[in-house]
Amino acid sequence: MIQNHTWKDPSSYINKIYVEESCLHLDYTQEIISRTQLPWSVVPDRQKPNNLADDFIENLAAGKRQLYLCNNRGVFFKPCPGTREYQCCEYQVLNTGTNCPIDCVYCILQAYLNTPWLTFYVNIDQLFQELTESLTANPARLFRIGTGEFTDSLAIDRLTGLSRRLVPFLGQWDNTVLELKTKSAMIDNLAGLDHNGKTIIAWSLNSPTIMKSQELRSASLEERLRAARQCAEWGYKLAFHFDPIIDHPGWQEGYAATIDMLFEVVPPEAIAWISLGALRFLPSLKEIGIRRFPASRIYYNEFIEGLDGKSRYFRPNRVKLYQVLYECLKKKAASTTCIYFCMESDEIWQEVMGFMPAAQGGLPKMLDRAVRGG
Repeated sequence: MIQNHTWKDPSSYINKIYVEESCLHLDYTQEIISRTQLPWSVVPDRQKPNNLADDFIENLAAGKRQLYLCNNRGVFFKPCPGTREYQCCEYQVLNTGTNCPIDCVYCILQAYLNTPWLTFYVNIDQLFQELTESLTANPARLFRIGTGEFTDSLAIDRLTGLSRRLVPFLGQWDNTVLELKTKSAMIDNLAGLDHNGKTIIAWSLNSPTIMKSQELRSASLEERLRAARQCAEWGYKLAFHFDPIIDHPGWQEGYAATIDMLFEVVPPEAIAWISLGALRFLPSLKEIGIRRFPASRIYYNEFIEGLDGKSRYFRPNRVKLYQVLYECLKKKAASTTCIYFCMESDEIWQEVMGFMPAAQGGLPKMLDRAVRGG
């Protein structure tokens, strides 16, 4: 399963576009069609592009080659679906589409979605309207917004160009910060944008072994870090997410090597935050992951059911993983960088970091301070 090819631009995997009929007249739709130069066909409203969803799991790989431009008939902007049993950062999700051309063995979307295509919502006038209404109604609140909950924020940005609209728009607001999270290295559209310090470009990182064997069609570590350094030179703040941290042979050396390279390439003072989260998944994902990736061994470990119903490593295992990474990061990170856990208990915070978020005003306040520089 080891990759011999790196994918700086995962969107190059896409070879067909479908367009929902009622979206065909939109200027934005026509812009994307023109930019991609890919074959495309029209789908009647509320219909499926084809029958790949009949066996969603079997056709996931094929679906990742197809981009469906359609309407979002729900809400674009809403709170992250965290759980009250663990410390939540009060992130706000901007849902621009679902699925991505990258294929991670551990991806939760395999058990969360039921359609295999990449969907991208082109009725973006509604997106900007929702943002305007929320930001205007809450001027005293700092909104930390991310587009990477149900998709990769930049993996298909070469095709959609959404960042060139979204970054300058949110750069006008005092009460927001946008995080674009990716495993690609596609940053060309970010050059020259008036981001006004309101956009953070973030990368998911892992040990070299996991990145090569479990994150198929993703950019290499070197490509991700070079892209991060370039974004820092353009004045963007950065973030990094070691999530999921996976127990595997040589994990201590692997994660230490990634952290060493991170701080060799990227200026520490440019990093706003770094998150840590051990592997966790819906129980149904195990069967799906084993079926799709029979050579992977990440599901063959001991897990317990967490308070959120997800399978997690036993607490002593998680603590050991966290302690090693946290100590490596603390030695190299700037004092202004917020290192935090994603969806972990107060007890884990205390045991690994020596404090609970409440002692510093709560996790949301910790991240707000990191954005505002103190």
